[in-house]
Amino acid sequence: MLVLGFDPGTATTGYGVVEGRGTRLRHVVHGIISTPAGQPFSERLATIFRESRGLLSRYQPDAIALEKVYFARNVTTAISVIQARGVIALAAALASRPIGEFSPLEMKNAVVGYGKATKRQIQEMVKILLNMDQVPKPDDAADALALAICQIHAGRYASVTETQSLRNSR
Repeated sequence: MLVLGFDPGTATTGYGVVEGRGTRLRHVVHGIISTPAGQPFSERLATIFRESRGLLSRYQPDAIALEKVYFARNVTTAISVIQARGVIALAAALASRPIGEFSPLEMKNAVVGYGKATKRQIQEMVKILLNMDQVPKPDDAADALALAICQIHAGRYASVTETQSLRNSR
C-alpha cells in the first residue's frame, strides 16, 4: 500500500509518501507545500490544491491520510486549517483516492505508542520506523509521514465509493 499523508496548514502543508508491505515500511518522499505570507487567502488555497493534485498525480497513492482538525484555543487558525484540509480532500476526491482521517492522538498512539508524545518523539519514531538517516524535517513533513504510517497500520479510510460520490456531487 502506498499512502500520501498530509498535515494541512495554510502557510505550510506537510506531505509524506510511505510504502507499506506487510510489516515493512519504506520512505518514498517528504516535503512541504508553502505559501507566501502576503498572498491572498484564496490564492494560498489554490496553491495547496494544485500542489496536492500534482503529488497525487505523481505518486498515485492507494490512499490519502489526513489529520483531523481539533479546536484548540485559536478558532481562527483552526478554520483556515479546515479550509486547507478541504482543498486537499477535494484533490483526493477528484483523483478517486480514499481518505483516512486521524486525530493527533490516534497518530501519536499509532506511531509512538503514547498519545501525549512530543514533536521530537514523533520525529524520532518516524526516523526509526522508516529507517532514515536523519529525523525528517520540518515538523509538518514529519507529521505527514507519521499520518501515512498511521494509515498503513490502521488500513481504514473512506471508501472509494464515498470519495466518488463527493466527486459526482460537484
